[in-house]
Amino acid sequence: MKLTSHIFKWVFFVFIFSNSVWAQNIPTPKEHFGFDIGDNYQLATFTQTEAYFKKIAAASPRAKYTVIGKTEEGRDQFMMIITSPENLKKLEHYRSISQKLGNPDGLSDEQAKALANEGKAVVWIDGGLHATETAGIHQLIQTAYTLLSRTDGETNRILDNVIILMTHANPDGQELVSNWYMRNPNPEKRSLQGLPRLYEKYAGHDNNRDFYMLNLKESKNIGQQLFIDWIPQIMYNHHQSGPPGSVVAGAPYRDPFNYVLDPLIISGLDAIGAANQNRLNVEGKTRLYQQKRLCVFDLVQWRIANHNVLS
Repeated sequence: MKLTSHIFKWVFFVFIFSNSVWAQNIPTPKEHFGFDIGDNYQLATFTQTEAYFKKIAAASPRAKYTVIGKTEEGRDQFMMIITSPENLKKLEHYRSISQKLGNPDGLSDEQAKALANEGKAVVWIDGGLHATETAGIHQLIQTAYTLLSRTDGETNRILDNVIILMTHANPDGQELVSNWYMRNPNPEKRSLQGLPRLYEKYAGHDNNRDFYMLNLKESKNIGQQLFIDWIPQIMYNHHQSGPPGSVVAGAPYRDPFNYVLDPLIISGLDAIGAANQNRLNVEGKTRLYQQKRLCVFDLVQWRIANHNVLS
């Protein structure tokens, strides 16, 4: 179906662009935070990140800033929707199509194919779930800037065919961890060690395990978007830890796969991973780690995979 081809063809190229053409009116991360994302000894707080997302959304016709609920400590949990200006004008229409395809009871094959041809691929990208895995939220910042500022043909094709939901998974954790890290005026002595309390008020590092019961406000907010409001075709739940020397981990994954899931989930995920790996190989980017199939056993992805979402 057309919707599936859009997914495979475009979305996983977001992170590995080359030969860029850049727009001039979107504030860069360095202009806002005072450093480039990825600079040594520098972390952004949630307060800074929230302000930046509001700023770039106001500056770009490609973005819509939304709040999906409150966190356990009372902060806004935001989700930025990024797509072409034309798609934003029909956002509710495309959301309705995604909902119908995600809950297809009563649809004939012909109706489902027609909706897939008309709709756009909906892709979820979150960051910051495990707040001490600081790459998670910082990649969200850089990816948002990249998608809003580039004007080359590949970026425009992605935005024409994909609606991207960029969601902060743990605002409270980012505020705590980044403030703790940046408290030392000597950059070379900054450390994440010794956090005074859990970086998610009730669950800490186990906040992704909450997705089997949805007790936390953050989990409920995310669940509302994933299972009811949008039902994306792809969910990218960002983590950081990997073996020494690895830069990125991803599909195709090693066996065994989760036999409870539909085989199309497994083969679809491997197909996307293979395309992504091939692009990395073309660009000479090495150190992709093919890990065990954590993604289809972990509770966050387990919940969404049971809704036939690739994750």
